Amino acid sequence: MRRRHFMSTTIGLSAGSMLPPSSHGKSLPTAGSMPRSFSLTHNTVKIHCAAIDESVNITMMSDTHLHLHDAREEPFRQYSKRMADAYNTTRHASTRKPTTPQECFVEGILAAQKSKADLLALPGDLLSFPSEANMEWVLARLKEADLPYLYTSGNHDWHYEGMEGTSRELRDAWIQKRLLPLYQGENPLITSRDIKGVRILFLDNSTYEILPEQLAAFRKLMAVEMPVLLFVHIPLYMPGRPLGFGCGHPEWGAKSDKGFKLERRLPWRDAGHTQTTLNFHREVFAASNLLAVFAGHTHQPSLDILQGIPQVVSDDNASGGRLDIELRPLAKV
Repeated sequence: MRRRHFMSTTIGLSAGSMLPPSSHGKSLPTAGSMPRSFSLTHNTVKIHCAAIDESVNITMMSDTHLHLHDAREEPFRQYSKRMADAYNTTRHASTRKPTTPQECFVEGILAAQKSKADLLALPGDLLSFPSEANMEWVLARLKEADLPYLYTSGNHDWHYEGMEGTSRELRDAWIQKRLLPLYQGENPLITSRDIKGVRILFLDNSTYEILPEQLAAFRKLMAVEMPVLLFVHIPLYMPGRPLGFGCGHPEWGAKSDKGFKLERRLPWRDAGHTQTTLNFHREVFAASNLLAVFAGHTHQPSLDILQGIPQVVSDDNASGGRLDIELRPLAKV
């Protein structure tokens, strides 16, 4: 795995900033009623906002891909074998030394403790498959860490490759059978937590799509006069980006699905995205109080800005990637 770094970037975001023209020559809605600045240096994101009164620190780890299994997994080995062999040993993105997903996860927890993180953000693919051994290990580490955390699933957490069922059916089934303790009693499909006047919103888009009940809940949770951060697993569509940025991507669908045979799942829908998913994408990037979107999935760090709202995609935690997110008051000048 080659070394990957973010560029050092500093951007001021305010009303009308970085506003692209629409295809009809009219201005699109823009974020920015809350003056803010955004900077990205290596894996550190800093957001200063006039609506923030207290500092908030968040450590984000996506795509840890824990692959633990034991004798209890034998009935499922036909479904988990490929991913069980995928990340046994990795190369650390910073040190270039051999490492493991377990070591990298513990490293991230120690970093969160050192920074006195207000939240440990885990937006998906924490597991490569929902084995009992994976769940026992990660729940033990989270209990030991004694840090507040939020989790949403990725497309691997609940996926046993080749098991019969649609993605939605398998997600629902394995959330209930194995993943449920990670949600700490919260709604697995969408939840929020308010930290020092900032709303942290976690939404499950691990099937690449959004359900009508998720969109309805998203609208209610966004209807507040406070800044919001949105965490998802699949990056939201950005112009010029490939299908890894698949949530809301106009080319998403059966014709463009190149991975279903490898992952032994049903192809994506023939007709492409539902109107609900497209509406969700549009409303995210029209939200005046949304400071940023954070995602994983691609295992490649990236930054895009659409209508004034940044989307930051993290490197995979399986090879030591993480994001340190710092929210700060915006100093008056």
